[in-house]
Amino acid sequence: MVVALSAAGGTISLLIGAVLLRLTFTGTYSRYVRVGMGPWLATAGVAVFLLGLATLLRALLRSRATDADVHDHGANRVGWLLLAPIAALLLVAPPTLGSYGVGRGATVDVRAGAPIFDDLRAGTQPVPMTLLEFGQRAFERGGASFNGAEVELTGFVAETEDDGFELARYQIACCAADAAPVVVRVTGVFGGVPQRDRWVSVTGVFQPAGDGFPHLAATSVLEIPPPNDPYE
Repeated sequence: MVVALSAAGGTISLLIGAVLLRLTFTGTYSRYVRVGMGPWLATAGVAVFLLGLATLLRALLRSRATDADVHDHGANRVGWLLLAPIAALLLVAPPTLGSYGVGRGATVDVRAGAPIFDDLRAGTQPVPMTLLEFGQRAFERGGASFNGAEVELTGFVAETEDDGFELARYQIACCAADAAPVVVRVTGVFGGVPQRDRWVSVTGVFQPAGDGFPHLAATSVLEIPPPNDPYE
């Protein structure tokens, strides 16, 4: 029984290491943690994989050198059943966070504070901006720092309305477990509203509103592929 449990534990560790390496080298890990943590995940994956391989080989050698305990098969089967969810991760990786979590947990609460932003220059090219900065500018001096300039925001559609939608993107400190969405309401959309969870690049101008959300009056909405780094 001890040998069987060691073999199961070694196989589990080996598979966990393989999952970490797969997520790292395919770039899928960015759905769950910050992009800068990739090298650390790769190092951890190699270490866990080698540890599992060493444990498994040791268990196999012990099983050949001694009589393996053939009793308590039920306990052994339970140990091996732990392999199923780990093996599944090798085949199918869960998707990144999307619209379902918006409004169902903590959100980034942006409110007015001391003036910190310089005024943008109106009439130039749209200014690329995070949703967090847009919200901060919206509540700082009532959005005066926008100065009528066009901005460009990127996020996914969280909720749709007749002539607009909620644009969202998650902020994370280290991983998806602490993710909190930032939400901007996009108005004045013509020609069809994008479907939920579609990634879009929106160009428009700040629009004052009194509902507690920053508003963007859209001049263009373009569907785009999901970015490599889905978080701000």
